[in-house]
Amino acid sequence: MKNLANKIVKKLIKKRLKVSFAESCTGGLLSSSITSINGSSKVFNLGFVTYSNKAKVNILKVPYNVIKKYGAVSEECCLSMVKNLSKISKANISVSITGIAGPNGGTKLKPVGLVYISVKKGNKIITKKNLFKNKNRISIQKVTVSTALNIIDNIV
Repeated sequence: MKNLANKIVKKLIKKRLKVSFAESCTGGLLSSSITSINGSSKVFNLGFVTYSNKAKVNILKVPYNVIKKYGAVSEECCLSMVKNLSKISKANISVSITGIAGPNGGTKLKPVGLVYISVKKGNKIITKKNLFKNKNRISIQKVTVSTALNIIDNIV
Protein backbone atom coordinates (compact mmCIF):
# COMPACT_ATOMS: atom_id res chain seq x y z
CA MET A 1 0.00 0.00 0.00
CA LYS A 2 2.81 2.41 0.90
CA ASN A 3 4.62 1.80 -2.41
CA LEU A 4 1.43 2.48 -4.35
CA ALA A 5 0.70 5.64 -2.34
CA ASN A 6 4.28 6.80 -2.98
CA LYS A 7 3.90 6.15 -6.72
CA ILE A 8 0.61 8.10 -6.78
CA VAL A 9 2.05 11.09 -4.90
CA LYS A 10 4.96 11.25 -7.38
CA LYS A 11 2.58 11.05 -10.36
CA LEU A 12 0.31 13.73 -8.88
CA ILE A 13 3.29 16.04 -8.21
CA LYS A 14 4.58 15.52 -11.76
CA LYS A 15 1.18 16.31 -13.26
CA ARG A 16 0.47 19.10 -10.74
CA LEU A 17 -2.81 17.54 -9.65
CA LYS A 18 -4.56 17.88 -6.29
CA VAL A 19 -6.55 15.16 -4.57
CA SER A 20 -9.29 15.23 -1.90
CA PHE A 21 -11.06 12.47 -0.02
CA ALA A 22 -14.38 11.92 1.74
CA GLU A 23 -14.20 8.74 3.78
CA SER A 24 -16.72 6.90 5.87
CA CYS A 25 -15.91 3.28 6.73
CA THR A 26 -12.14 3.77 6.22
CA GLY A 27 -12.06 6.47 8.90
CA GLY A 28 -9.22 8.49 7.36
CA LEU A 29 -7.01 5.55 6.37
CA LEU A 30 -6.96 6.66 2.72
CA SER A 31 -5.97 10.21 3.68
CA SER A 32 -3.32 8.80 6.03
CA SER A 33 -1.88 6.58 3.29
CA ILE A 34 -1.22 9.67 1.16
CA THR A 35 -0.18 12.10 3.90
CA SER A 36 2.36 9.60 5.24
CA ILE A 37 4.34 10.14 2.01
CA ASN A 38 6.99 12.85 1.83
CA GLY A 39 5.89 15.60 -0.55
CA SER A 40 2.19 14.87 -0.15
CA SER A 41 1.52 18.48 0.90
CA LYS A 42 1.98 19.43 -2.77
CA VAL A 43 -0.93 17.23 -3.82
CA PHE A 44 -3.22 16.56 -0.84
CA ASN A 45 -5.95 19.16 -0.64
CA LEU A 46 -8.32 17.95 2.08
CA GLY A 47 -9.82 14.90 3.68
CA PHE A 48 -13.15 14.55 5.42
CA VAL A 49 -14.14 11.64 7.60
CA THR A 50 -17.91 11.82 7.24
CA TYR A 51 -18.69 8.79 9.33
CA SER A 52 -22.20 9.68 10.42
CA ASN A 53 -25.19 10.35 8.21
CA LYS A 54 -25.40 13.79 9.81
CA ALA A 55 -21.85 14.57 8.65
CA LYS A 56 -22.64 13.35 5.13
CA VAL A 57 -25.66 15.68 5.03
CA ASN A 58 -24.12 18.71 6.81
CA ILE A 59 -20.58 18.67 5.42
CA LEU A 60 -20.92 16.97 2.03
CA LYS A 61 -24.48 18.17 1.37
CA VAL A 62 -25.72 14.67 0.56
CA PRO A 63 -29.50 15.13 0.33
CA TYR A 64 -31.16 13.55 3.36
CA ASN A 65 -33.68 11.93 0.98
CA VAL A 66 -30.83 10.03 -0.75
CA ILE A 67 -29.76 8.50 2.56
CA LYS A 68 -33.38 7.86 3.57
CA LYS A 69 -34.28 6.18 0.25
CA TYR A 70 -31.06 4.30 -0.61
CA GLY A 71 -29.07 4.29 2.63
CA ALA A 72 -25.64 5.70 3.43
CA VAL A 73 -24.06 2.60 1.92
CA SER A 74 -25.30 2.95 -1.65
CA GLU A 75 -24.07 3.99 -5.06
CA GLU A 76 -26.38 7.01 -4.91
CA CYS A 77 -24.89 8.24 -1.62
CA CYS A 78 -21.32 7.60 -2.78
CA LEU A 79 -21.94 9.54 -6.01
CA SER A 80 -23.47 12.45 -4.13
CA MET A 81 -20.49 12.43 -1.74
CA VAL A 82 -17.92 12.60 -4.55
CA LYS A 83 -19.78 15.22 -6.61
CA ASN A 84 -20.19 17.55 -3.65
CA LEU A 85 -16.64 16.92 -2.40
CA SER A 86 -15.42 17.99 -5.83
CA LYS A 87 -17.41 21.26 -5.57
CA ILE A 88 -16.14 21.93 -2.03
CA SER A 89 -12.49 21.04 -2.56
CA LYS A 90 -11.96 22.13 -6.16
CA ALA A 91 -9.39 19.30 -6.36
CA ASN A 92 -8.54 17.68 -9.69
CA ILE A 93 -9.34 14.25 -8.28
CA SER A 94 -11.97 13.55 -5.63
CA VAL A 95 -12.60 10.21 -3.96
CA SER A 96 -15.49 9.11 -1.76
CA ILE A 97 -15.85 5.88 0.18
CA THR A 98 -18.85 4.48 2.03
CA GLY A 99 -19.38 0.95 3.26
CA ILE A 100 -19.83 -1.55 6.06
CA ALA A 101 -16.55 -2.61 7.68
CA GLY A 102 -18.22 -4.75 10.34
CA PRO A 103 -18.10 -6.93 12.23
CA ASN A 104 -21.70 -5.78 12.86
CA GLY A 105 -24.10 -3.63 10.88
CA GLY A 106 -24.53 -5.86 7.86
CA THR A 107 -27.84 -7.14 6.51
CA LYS A 108 -28.78 -9.69 3.87
CA LEU A 109 -29.13 -6.92 1.28
CA LYS A 110 -26.09 -4.98 2.51
CA PRO A 111 -23.62 -7.42 4.05
CA VAL A 112 -20.45 -6.62 5.96
CA GLY A 113 -17.77 -5.93 3.36
CA LEU A 114 -20.04 -4.01 0.98
CA VAL A 115 -18.12 -0.87 0.00
CA TYR A 116 -18.70 1.76 -2.66
CA ILE A 117 -15.82 3.85 -4.00
CA SER A 118 -16.34 6.82 -6.34
CA VAL A 119 -13.50 8.65 -8.05
CA LYS A 120 -14.10 11.87 -9.95
CA LYS A 121 -11.56 13.43 -12.31
CA GLY A 122 -12.84 16.28 -14.45
CA ASN A 123 -16.29 15.29 -15.67
CA LYS A 124 -15.54 11.56 -15.44
CA ILE A 125 -16.79 9.55 -12.45
CA ILE A 126 -15.95 5.93 -11.77
CA THR A 127 -18.04 4.18 -9.11
CA LYS A 128 -17.07 0.72 -8.02
CA LYS A 129 -19.24 -1.59 -5.92
CA ASN A 130 -17.11 -4.02 -3.91
CA LEU A 131 -17.95 -6.96 -1.73
CA PHE A 132 -14.97 -7.90 0.38
CA LYS A 133 -15.99 -11.25 1.86
CA ASN A 134 -14.61 -13.16 4.83
CA LYS A 135 -12.51 -10.29 6.13
CA ASN A 136 -12.35 -8.57 9.49
CA ARG A 137 -12.85 -4.83 10.03
CA ILE A 138 -9.25 -3.69 9.56
CA SER A 139 -8.81 -6.00 6.55
CA ILE A 140 -11.91 -4.49 4.90
CA GLN A 141 -10.58 -1.00 5.59
CA LYS A 142 -7.14 -1.83 4.17
CA VAL A 143 -8.41 -3.60 1.05
CA THR A 144 -10.78 -0.66 0.44
CA VAL A 145 -7.87 1.80 0.60
CA SER A 146 -5.79 -0.42 -1.72
CA THR A 147 -8.69 -0.61 -4.17
CA ALA A 148 -9.16 3.18 -4.08
CA LEU A 149 -5.42 3.73 -4.59
CA ASN A 150 -5.46 1.39 -7.60
CA ILE A 151 -8.35 3.31 -9.16
CA ILE A 152 -6.52 6.61 -8.58
CA ASP A 153 -3.30 5.15 -10.02
CA ASN A 154 -5.16 4.06 -13.16
CA ILE A 155 -6.66 7.49 -13.85
CA VAL A 156 -3.67 9.71 -13.04
